[in-house]
Amino acid sequence: MNGLIRIAVPLLALCAVTSAFAVVWSKHEARNRFIELQGLNDERDRLDIEWGQLKLEQSTWAMHGRVEQVARDELKMINPKPAEIRIVEP
Repeated sequence: MNGLIRIAVPLLALCAVTSAFAVVWSKHEARNRFIELQGLNDERDRLDIEWGQLKLEQSTWAMHGRVEQVARDELKMINPKPAEIRIVEP
């Protein structure tokens, strides 16, 4: 019985110390993952804002009046006269 105690006590102490290290390591990893998650959430929010700005810019550039103005000014396009319009039947 005395020999069993001499083996069991150090073994249990080793298990307790190992468990304590495992808890510390696990907590450290959880904090690192949380910090990484926060960084990714910030990046997602930044990209969402940029996406909204790009969609707004796209809608501005694609407005009918803007397209018509560019066609007239830069491409020198004009509306055809009624006599110049031909309807093509399928």
